[in-house]
Amino acid sequence: MAGLDILFLGGTGIISTASVRLAVERGHRVTVLNRGRTSTRSVPDEVEHLVGDVADPASVDAAVAGREFDVVAQFRAFTTETVQADVDRFAGRVGQYVFISSASAYQKPPASIPVTESTPLKNPFWQYSRDKIACEDLLVREDREHDLPVTIVRPSHTYDDGLLPTMGGWTDIARMRAGRPVLVHGDGTTPWTLTHSDDFAVGFVGLLGRPEALGNAYTITGESAPTWNQVYTWLGRAAGVEPELVHLSSERIAKEVPDLGPGLVGDKAHAMLFDTTKLRRLVPEFTTTVPYAEGARRQIAWYDAHPEAQVVDEELDATFDRLIALA
Repeated sequence: MAGLDILFLGGTGIISTASVRLAVERGHRVTVLNRGRTSTRSVPDEVEHLVGDVADPASVDAAVAGREFDVVAQFRAFTTETVQADVDRFAGRVGQYVFISSASAYQKPPASIPVTESTPLKNPFWQYSRDKIACEDLLVREDREHDLPVTIVRPSHTYDDGLLPTMGGWTDIARMRAGRPVLVHGDGTTPWTLTHSDDFAVGFVGLLGRPEALGNAYTITGESAPTWNQVYTWLGRAAGVEPELVHLSSERIAKEVPDLGPGLVGDKAHAMLFDTTKLRRLVPEFTTTVPYAEGARRQIAWYDAHPEAQVVDEELDATFDRLIALA
């Protein structure tokens, strides 16, 4: 395939950075538009950088004025207002508009697993997920009624070396190394799919410029699905300790700490296993190269090499103490 002109709206985030790198490696001409703020995640020198904020449509209009792209990949849209602005902006000027939705939009709890693209989109627990569903609905209408060339992708929990998947992030690792217990939601036996951003990138970039992908939605998740007990244990062992795990129901955590609730009862409390056959038919090279047992080791190594990132949230740390006392 000849090199594509690709615009990433975002491009330096947890999911998108690896996709930008891979797109450049494959010979595509990549432009990244974001707010231009300092990020720990860098992009290749070959990338063109535009400054704009999707929350300020006029700034995006000015940055891309008069330009056309083979692909626009929207990583920063969380509301229909942002998506509608893209529709108005790029209609007739893009060969493929790729919207990054979320696997949290799938039915919770799922009526059956593995989850496929035909699983209903329905999450009564988390507004974030409902907003993603509304964005998808808007794009499906635009595709059906106005032939907007849309592809929807639904990643689940995608991580890189600098994003820990636990409730407390580095606060949990600091507790482990100090010999203090860590809190795990539920009984810790729920399997949870974790996909490294390097693996996600292979599936994502493989969809770009593919006419077969237009009008379709794809789940992009790997096959590594450890239990939460395994996640915490593997991180602890990578950090040089055998962690003490204390369990409390997701519902109780949500009641005591409302900020943690939607992401637990609306997503992580449920067994989420996915069938990616549809994606692999089109992108057969997509596979899991970083299972989470390896991902945990990479993450601890990254944090040990970046002491500035080893930030303990004192308020959350105290909250964990209070919740553990309830268990």
